[in-house]
This record gives sequence, C-alpha cells and structure tokens, in this order.
Amino acid sequence: MEHAIRHRVPVSGGSWVTVDVFGEPGAPGLLVLPGVMSDAHGWRDVVRALSAWPSAAVVNRRGRTPSGPLTGDYSMRTEVADLGAVLDALGEPRAVFGWSYGALVALLAAGERPVRQLIGYEPVLRPFGAEALEELKAADAAADLDLAVEIVNRRISGFSAEYVEALRADRPTWEMLRRLAEPLYAEIAALNSAEPRPLGRLAERVDLVVGARNRGLPPYGTAFEDVRALVPGAAVHVLPGQGHLAHAEGPAELAALLDTLAG
Repeated sequence: MEHAIRHRVPVSGGSWVTVDVFGEPGAPGLLVLPGVMSDAHGWRDVVRALSAWPSAAVVNRRGRTPSGPLTGDYSMRTEVADLGAVLDALGEPRAVFGWSYGALVALLAAGERPVRQLIGYEPVLRPFGAEALEELKAADAAADLDLAVEIVNRRISGFSAEYVEALRADRPTWEMLRRLAEPLYAEIAALNSAEPRPLGRLAERVDLVVGARNRGLPPYGTAFEDVRALVPGAAVHVLPGQGHLAHAEGPAELAALLDTLAG
C-alpha cells in the first residue's frame, strides 16, 4: 500500500493535525491513531504491509511536525475532539486502530460517537506513568529532552539502562526520540487527569490486542487488563513474539494481525 495524499485538518485552539492516506483515498479503510513517543512516520512499515484494507489513514497527532502545537488547554478531551474532527473531515472508516495512548483516545471517542469497529493495541489508562510525572515536569521545565527520553524509557516503560544507552549511541534514533518527547509531559499529565469512563460503548465491535511478551506483566500488560475490565464485550487477541513496540519491531506481524481483524 503506497502513500496517496496528505490532509490537513483544522482543530481547536488554532492548531491542526495532518493525516497521511495510503491506498485508495475514496475507499473507507483503517484509521490509525499513534500514541506517545510515536508519529505517523513511525507507522509507515505497518501500513505498507497491510493487504486486507483498501486504504489506511494515519493521524499525526498535534504536537508532532507537520501537525500543529498542543496549545495551552490541551487535555484528553482535546485528543477526543481532534479524532472527531478527523472523522468528520475524512468520513467514517471501516475501523479505527489506536496504539497505546492513541488506543485510549479511540476508546474514549467511541464512548461518545458510533464507530463500526475499534481495534486497540495495549491501551493505557490512569495511573499509567503517574510515578514519573514530577520528574517529567522538571525535565519539561528545563527543556531537557535527553532526560525526558530517559525517563519514559526507564521509569515508565521499564527498559534497562543498557537498552537506553544503546538507544543513545544510535544518534539518528536518539534525535528522533528527543523530538517525539517534546509533548511527553503534557500527554502523560493529560492521561492521568482523564476520567476513563465510558470506553468504547458505541463501537459495534471492539478488538483489544496485547503483545505476548507483555501479557500479564507491568506496565503494559497490567494496564491492558485494567482497560479490558472496562470493555467487557471486547474480543482479546495476543500478538505472538511482540511487546509494546510491535510497529517498529514486528511491523509485518502486526499488519498480518490487523488484516485478520478486517471486518
């Protein structure tokens, strides 16, 4: 599936979000909503590997170039409204797929408006990341993006010091992570200020996906179970051999699973 067009959708506060559409622009397909420390560019390998969807539209959430700024009144309500603006502008897709923070946004949105199908990969829920909020706030105030990247990987995601040092040694990857960390504090603060109910009640079908390496384990596997308890009608799927970063570590495998879920 190849890139076809980019849309710019106006949103609140004078900001905007961009949406990259792959495949057949006029054919309803899969709408992808990335989460924290991710952008539309990071999902290109997954989207290009899809075969069961006529199109895929990937949202570049606000706070990520070429989308606009977060704005001062940013909250989870802002994200839900942004997703609504994208759906209004592009039309209803066959399914909305959210990853992590993006999955929570999609579930909240589907608590307010009908959605045909919602697919969530390891959605997170408060108090996810709450233990690192003060450190992130200090890093944000100091504009210390290196520290912010270290905090999200070590304190929130639970990766080892060796893993973080390997990331730091890869300068292009580290620079990309620094750029993606710019809205990090605001996003984690918004997540922990949001009331999580209702989730997905207006979706005709909900599929929740967890990576096999994370199932039942903190932080992502336990957050997944918290969300699952709030969406009792959801079908649960396990992606073998993968963890939270399946879009980067196993894009073909994730795309194959999404193809099997094409309703």
